[in-house]
Amino acid sequence: MSRFARFAAIDWSGARGVQHRGIALALCAAGDSPPSLVHAPDGRPWSRTGIADWIAAHRDAPMLVGMDFSFSAPFVERGAHLPGDSVTADARALWTLVEAESDDPDLGAADFIQARRGRHFYLGAADGAKRDFLHWRQCESTSQGERKPSTVYDAIGAAQVSKASFAGMRLLHRLSGTVAIWPFDPLPQTGLVLVEIYTAIAARAAGMRKGRSKIRDASSLDAALAQVGSAPHSPLPAYDDHATDAILTAAWLRRHAGDPALWSPPRLTPRIAATEGWTFGVR
Repeated sequence: MSRFARFAAIDWSGARGVQHRGIALALCAAGDSPPSLVHAPDGRPWSRTGIADWIAAHRDAPMLVGMDFSFSAPFVERGAHLPGDSVTADARALWTLVEAESDDPDLGAADFIQARRGRHFYLGAADGAKRDFLHWRQCESTSQGERKPSTVYDAIGAAQVSKASFAGMRLLHRLSGTVAIWPFDPLPQTGLVLVEIYTAIAARAAGMRKGRSKIRDASSLDAALAQVGSAPHSPLPAYDDHATDAILTAAWLRRHAGDPALWSPPRLTPRIAATEGWTFGVR
């Protein structure tokens, strides 16, 4: 994986609207220079469409790009992404379905989720017992049986992993065939590669404790960057979770992109790769 010369991490958002303060893009070069934020060309907050265009514009670059949302929904556990609903044989078919049945602007998917409320997605107590909606992908279960705190079927709460992930699937549908999307595509010898990331993995690698992984000041960010082999950052106008998550994760991605074990995790079977995908950094 030494062919990558640049590394980007994107903190994502599934919020309604067309500009999103919750989106942050950080980029760094090979070596140890600190990642810096990349701002939208118009100087306004990034749109999801703007991020898709930025990725497509760099499709020929030797770049590894990590995006913080689930690239697919659970499949292996129940034999379907949306049991009893539309049949989707693999993740790409799911992306196509989400695109075809989403009318939200700027690659949003809130209406796709709302239309399936109570059947597949939990948005509140009126939908029944929350435990009935809790299903996970294989990469979201560790060898100790622990699970990530969120599932794509849970659409309530501040994290909004559900809306972010299904909005992200519209972006993946748009980019499919333009850039390589791992592990759904084999790794190409050249060009940009897109992977799913989980920013908490970078936080753990930087020595931050579970439940206290957010960075909101300059000294904490520099301390975390040092743990992943990066020089101190240039001062930011503001220290919010989105910017610092993206900066730290870009540096983490650079440090670990050359680890062969992360590209061939033993639990990643061809069926899982095609239907559910995998989070880069999960063994």
